[in-house]
Amino acid sequence: MTLPAPNLDDRRFQTLVDEAKRYVQQRCPEWTDHNVSDPGVTMIELFATMVDQLLYRLNRVPDRNYIKFLDLIGVRLLPPTSAEVDVTFWLAAPMPNTVAIPAGTEVSTLRTETEEPISFSVVDHLDIVTSRLAKVATAQGNAPASDRTEQMESGRPFTAFDRVPKPADALLLGLSEATPSCAVRLIFECTIEGVGVDPRNPPIRWEAWSGSGWTPCEVERDGTGGLNRAGEVVLHVPGTHVASLIAGERAGWLRCVVVPVEEGQPPYSASPLVASLAAVTMGGTARAVNARLVTDEIIGLSEGVPGQRFPLAHRPVVPSERPTTLEVAGGEGWDVWTPVDNFGPSAPDDRHFVLDYVAGEVVFGPGVRLRDGSLEQHGAVPPKGAPIRIPYYRAGGGRAGNVARQTITVLKSSIPFVASVENRRPASRGVDGEDVEGAKVRGPILLGTGDRAVTADDYEHLARQAVPDVARVRCVPAAEVTDPGAVRVLVVPALRHDPRYRIRFEELVPPEEMLAKIADYLRERKVIGARVVVEPPFYQGITVVARIRNRPRFAPELLREDALDALFRYFHPLTGGADGKGWAFGRPIQVGEVYSVLQRMPGVELIEDVRLFPADPLSGQRGDAVQRLEINRNALVFSYDHQVLVQS
Repeated sequence: MTLPAPNLDDRRFQTLVDEAKRYVQQRCPEWTDHNVSDPGVTMIELFATMVDQLLYRLNRVPDRNYIKFLDLIGVRLLPPTSAEVDVTFWLAAPMPNTVAIPAGTEVSTLRTETEEPISFSVVDHLDIVTSRLAKVATAQGNAPASDRTEQMESGRPFTAFDRVPKPADALLLGLSEATPSCAVRLIFECTIEGVGVDPRNPPIRWEAWSGSGWTPCEVERDGTGGLNRAGEVVLHVPGTHVASLIAGERAGWLRCVVVPVEEGQPPYSASPLVASLAAVTMGGTARAVNARLVTDEIIGLSEGVPGQRFPLAHRPVVPSERPTTLEVAGGEGWDVWTPVDNFGPSAPDDRHFVLDYVAGEVVFGPGVRLRDGSLEQHGAVPPKGAPIRIPYYRAGGGRAGNVARQTITVLKSSIPFVASVENRRPASRGVDGEDVEGAKVRGPILLGTGDRAVTADDYEHLARQAVPDVARVRCVPAAEVTDPGAVRVLVVPALRHDPRYRIRFEELVPPEEMLAKIADYLRERKVIGARVVVEPPFYQGITVVARIRNRPRFAPELLREDALDALFRYFHPLTGGADGKGWAFGRPIQVGEVYSVLQRMPGVELIEDVRLFPADPLSGQRGDAVQRLEINRNALVFSYDHQVLVQS
């Protein structure tokens, strides 16, 4: 959008007149006639007019000139991005027919006394496919599968795996229909002979056939304890599930496969015995975004002149994986127009337009008057009177959409047979739009970069431009890479907002599509011969163990929670550090900083002891206590399980 210029003095004519009259009442109370017919009031209005002219000129300088220059070189505010999350729709009961969740279905968080609800819209149509168990088979290792359907229907129990289960043994379940993106409930009547596995950690994995291989399923709950007892297993089937021919039968196949045991994990000593088995579809999962999905919006009628602008009904517009196109009514239907960044290379017949994401405005090509008086057209002009529409766009977005898990519980669009909705994971990737101060910083970088990646700063700037929903980017200089021709770009994704600053290590791993999009964008702009590698940075885990003494009238438990919040906030990759802008790459950690963080808390009387331990974020293993923890210059810090003891 056109960058908003600051208003250095917002006083206008009437404001100046009113202010002068107030001074008259204070300084000259004998002047009582303030009507416009009074000569003195005429003089006040005359001077107010002159001052108004001066203020107008004042508003054309310093920051305004700088912003107008940024606008001249093509700097535009970066739009917000919408948070994304998978939402699961649960049916009230198994349905005999497919239940459809249409695209655009709106769900939201609860409205509270202090917060408005945050709405999400389903992106793609979802069918919750009704299904039942049609076939059952077992397979031992690489041997052909054996059909157990008739045995199960006759009520005769059968072993799910080999007599002594071994890796690759599998219990195969064939559903009457493939159930992509659905939640399937499996009802078991089963027992196990002798000493078996740990019911809390059985060495099995549930998978679904995707046509070319087996894809893991997410287990919502396992009431059987690894097929140890009668109960239910609720699986979330991946969206790639398809019906295929296995063991001579065509069905939507699922399987429970035995996997190698890990260290300390007990194996099966005997195979579970299955007496009966049933399957029903109980829900489905769809991707939703924190934005309103707008389709087929008529934005106006063309006037047939160059440089037309048409505002959209909703703003700001957020980028999506589906390109935003425009359609103009023609003689045989709707003609498709293509979005461009600018009209510089556009010919007079090119059906181009520019979409201003932040302002929510469609702009058509201008006509430029040349010195000889002729008009040079950049981009075609829609015919006069032709309706113009946008087939699809998203509006909304922002950081507020990064809600916590199980907070999206309101179904705003009524759907028959759907009992509830929930998000099993927190939403992520929501980022606020850029402000003017950010554009001021980015302008000189853009002017020096020229849309080409040469220096480390160029790579970082272009990576943020490719994917606005990254929180931090660091380019490792070539001198620090073992491969001289490689360039490493380290990416930290935007995280959900947590008032207690707790994050899971998995949230710091950028999605594969984000990394691929950045890599593709940089490859088009890199120096010939350079090899770009985009990946997450290394994270050094730390654990702080502290013992403090509280002041009188400060509850120990509340002080403990406040102390933990302070530690998690300070040692945070995005909000940590003394300035609260994120822990600096490679900055070492001193134990004295922990004393400083805790001592600033109002309820702390005395800090008895503080110990700083390095920790592995994946395994949780903790090293020896240190006074100073060195961090690789291209690594960040991650808080792992701080511990605080408060003594009265």
